[in-house]
Order: sequence, then structure tokens, then C-alpha cells
Amino acid sequence: MAETPLLNSINSPQELKAFPAEKLDRLAVEIRDRITEVVSHNGGHLSSNLGIVELTIALHRVFNFKKDNLVFDVGHQSYPHKLLTGRQERFHTLRQKNGISGFPNPAESEYDTFISGHASTSLSAATGLAAANRLTKNENKVVALIGDGALGGGMCFEAMNHIGHSGEDVLIVLNDNEMAIGKTVGAFARKLEEFRSSPQTTQLREELRQSFQNIPLLGTSLEWLQERVLNALKNHSGAAAVFEAMGFRYFGPFDGHDIATMENELHNLRKLKGPRVFHVITVKGHGFDAAVEDPESYHSAAPFVVQGTGEIVTRTKGNRTYSGIFADALLSQAKDNEKVIAITAAMTAGTGLKKIAETLPERFFDVGIAEAHAIPFAGALAKKGLKPVVAIYSTFLQRAYDQIFHDVCLQPDCPVVFALDRAGLVGSDGPTHHGIFDIAFLRHLPNIILMAPRDGVELEMMLEFALNQNTPCALRYPRGGPPVNTLPERHAAIETGVSETLREGADGVIMAYGKMVEPALKAAKIAAEKAVELEVINARFAKPLDGAAITRASGKGLIFTLEDHALAGGFGSAVTEFCADNNLGCRVMRKGIPDEFQKAASVHELFEQLGLTPKALAESFVETVTKHKASTHSL
Repeated sequence: MAETPLLNSINSPQELKAFPAEKLDRLAVEIRDRITEVVSHNGGHLSSNLGIVELTIALHRVFNFKKDNLVFDVGHQSYPHKLLTGRQERFHTLRQKNGISGFPNPAESEYDTFISGHASTSLSAATGLAAANRLTKNENKVVALIGDGALGGGMCFEAMNHIGHSGEDVLIVLNDNEMAIGKTVGAFARKLEEFRSSPQTTQLREELRQSFQNIPLLGTSLEWLQERVLNALKNHSGAAAVFEAMGFRYFGPFDGHDIATMENELHNLRKLKGPRVFHVITVKGHGFDAAVEDPESYHSAAPFVVQGTGEIVTRTKGNRTYSGIFADALLSQAKDNEKVIAITAAMTAGTGLKKIAETLPERFFDVGIAEAHAIPFAGALAKKGLKPVVAIYSTFLQRAYDQIFHDVCLQPDCPVVFALDRAGLVGSDGPTHHGIFDIAFLRHLPNIILMAPRDGVELEMMLEFALNQNTPCALRYPRGGPPVNTLPERHAAIETGVSETLREGADGVIMAYGKMVEPALKAAKIAAEKAVELEVINARFAKPLDGAAITRASGKGLIFTLEDHALAGGFGSAVTEFCADNNLGCRVMRKGIPDEFQKAASVHELFEQLGLTPKALAESFVETVTKHKASTHSL
């Protein structure tokens, strides 16, 4: 008779605390199996979650996160936490429309403190929680769970500087797996690697374990023993010395897959107060061979086959992605022009830059999870006459807004090129990852050019154009592949601020930006079946706008703007402002994303929900044109 799954008996951490210790390893296997099963079907963050199962179990057995606070840094490693906090029955809905989020979400559970989908924020949040506890005389604990990749982000050092100075009661749990999305980079990461691989460290840990066992329970100062541990560790670990210098007591490293050891250490650490670091070493993808061998591919995996090799099922059915087209075009430009430099922030594979990293490593820079640093770094390269291209996901470029303003746009002769991957709605990662604000936060900055291609060929053309400008340029393109055989093959040359007319029509004009050109053409075709003829313009530029084209379009009385971006401050807002400023007297109807955060769902589901499919757009356009004609004729 098959054993009843242990996971079925856990509906909250209270049941987990009473669980027999000898069954915890089996429970960990069941959690991994459940995560692998759901992610293989839905897609999601696999390798990071498989690596943190035992650590999550230990944390929940020691702390009471109904009262204590657990702050995740990049919550893509929260799946085991969700399974242990009452979300088993809905776990199959992970990252689906109306399902549970792929990240912590306080709306789902009282065990989730913050929504966390961006990196290097946990220590700052934990500092605030600990300060609030102190001010309100609350004795509950604050735990920040952070990976070695996120720890290299600048905000973390700012927070550590604050914690070390203030002495706030914060426990940092450092989940060290040598990976962010890809291999962790940076000097601090190198120190951690030296510590992990040091034979002296292994010997020291064994000696210390024996020392703990040999000291009687009574008459011994635990604090004194811990100080001995720390002093010994400082002689062997540059990483520990960094923590010590910033005012933290350091404990570790420990095996992050040994539940008993972690549980014992965490019990001791819970009794202490002040800044402290608990360092555990884990394996990203632990328990699933394919993910261990290729943790980067399984970091954010498409649906895959569980049996055998775990081969990933491609989303794009063999078609090239925008990221791949961009990467090939950039490599081609770099081979022809030795001044071209590629920069990213821990997104080497995601942005397609692995090719240039391998082919021209001296002209490739991965700065780690440090977007704010990447921008002035690129600006300085540009000031020296080089041609830096910064490839970052749209949602993560938000983290460097001030640097774009101060260190690029404000500076004379600073032609940095920004390649905004994952622009627009990205699907199941949800509101933390939708890239729907970049037009708004960039277009009001002087000196910058904003572009979006309608297809892969135009992306190549725009990249070449941007590299030949003497001013900052940003080009946005979506996740996935471009349209195939649905758009005109002929492309007009790229000229600054000049659009491209793709279809003629007398009843109104659709000005579409980037990805929305294809649905605009399809919508116009459907509208034509109902005797409504619409002109379609590929806007190409959100800044500078094609004022001449807008002026001509205004003569038809109706302009429809179409974008996969927030309506507030987006492309449509720019067109509306132009019409108002120039007294054009036409009606502008904007189609895009309303002023609310968009939840997780497939891009197609989101487009249907927002009325951005060709059919829904055509119905809206026809209705508006019909009413407009009726009102005009009645005058």
C-alpha cells in the first residue's frame, strides 16, 4: 500500500512544528516533487525553489511567521513557503490567471510580508520592520532571506551600513548557491567562493562542532562561545570579515540541505539580538538533475518534460525571439565597430548577450544585480568615445531612473543605447515584471530618443540607427518572438522622428507603437469588412513624435493610439499632448493598459481582458467611427 503523502497533512506551519524530525527529509522530497510537477506544467522558477526546500522547512520550524516577519529577497524562491503556509490546494494555479502568485503576496496569506519580485530590497525592508518593532516595544523577530546574487546589489550595502550602525535586531539568512539568474559575479561573490572551497573552512567547522558538543549545557556562556567562533572565522574568511567590519555577527557556513543542523543553529540565533548573519550553502536545482546541471535555463523555465532529461518545451516553436535577434544584431555591430560595448545587470542569458560574452569577452560587462551602477558606468564609457549598449529588462530599468537622468541624459555627449527587453506585458510573472512604465518614465527626460520596432527586421534597423546617434536612445521590445509573415516585408529607412504608413484609410487613423502594429493592421482589416476604412501608421518613435503625420491624421477627425504600455504618460498621452498644444481639434482615443497593476495571466489572456485583441479593437473602432460620423452629419 502506498504511503499517504506527508505534505497532505500540513496545512500550516503549526503542523510542521509538530512533525517528527525523522520524516522531514521525506517531506522535502515531496515538496520538490510537487514544485517540479506544477512548474513542468505551468512554467515558473524551478531551480531556485528546489534549492531552498530544507532551509524553508527549518525556518518555519523555528520561527512563527504569523508574528515574526520573513522578508524574501526576490520572492521567486517562495514556492516551498507557499506549500507550507496553507496554499497546497491552490498550488496548481501557480502563475495562472486568477491563481496564486509566483511571488509572495500579502493578499494571499498572512505569512507573506511584502510583494517582492525585484532584487536587493529585503534588507532595507527588514531594517524598517525591526526599527518599528523597537519603537513599539515588540519582541518579534525579523528574518531577511537573501541570495548571494542579490546581496551584491547596492541597496544591500546601504541597508547593512544602516543596520550595523543602528544595531537593529535583524537576522540575515544568506542562501549562498553561487547563482543569481546566472553565475554570481563580483568581488564579494569571489570571497564567498574562496570561503566555500577552503579546506581550512571545512576543518574549522568540524572542530567547532566538536567544541559545541564537549561544552556542558550549564556554566557555559553561549555568547562567549559564539565570539570565539567569530574570531576564528575572521581569520579564514574574507566574507565573514566584511560582515564583521559592518557590525554583524557571522555564523557559518552551514549545509543548507541539512535540516537538523540548520534548525539547531536557528534556535540559537533566535535567542540573540542585534545584527547577525546566518550563512548556508545550497545547490540551485537540488534534487532534479537537469536543473542542477543547467540552473540558469531552469531559473525561469518554460513548461518542460519531467521524465528523462527534463527537456524544456520551447515557447516560440522554433521562431527567433526578439532577444535573440537583438543579440545577433549587436554582435554583428560589435564585430564591425570596436567601440561597441555590451552591458547587462545579471541578465546575460535573458537578454541574449551570452553570444557576445563568449565571442568578445573584453567588450562585455555583467555588473551583477546593480542596475543603478550600470548606467553611470555606461555613461562614462560613452564620454570616452565608446558606444555602450545597456540591455536590461524594462521593469528592472526602473531601478536606475535617477542615473538615467543624472548620469546620461543630463550629460553632454553621452550617447548610451538602452535596450529594454521584456517591454510590455510579460505574462505569468505578474505585476512585478510587466514592463509597462518605461515610455512614461523616459519620455519626459530631455535629449533621449525613444523607439519601438514592429518586427525583428526593424529592431535590427533601429539598433544600427541608435549606435549612430550622438544622443541617448532607448528601444523597447517585448518578450517572445516577432510576428511571422503577417506584416509588410518592406521597411522604410529609419529617420529621427519619422513614422511609417502601412495602410491607407479615410475614416480615421490608428497610430500604433511597437508590438501593437500587428494587431492594429488586423483590426483595420476586420473594420474594413464593416465598411470602416482606417489608416494604420507604424509610429516608430514615442520621442520625438512625427508631428507632421499627427497633423495630417488630425484632418480625418479621429486618431486612435495603440500601445502595450500604461496609458498614463505613455505614447497615447504624448500624441494627445501634441494635438492639444497645436490646437489640432481632432478626437484622440487611446488604447493601452489602464491605471492599475496587471495580475499574472498569459499575455493573450491579458490582451483579451484589456480589449486589445484585433477583434475587440475593431469593434471599438467601428463603434467610435460610426458615432463620430453620426455626430458630424447632425451638425
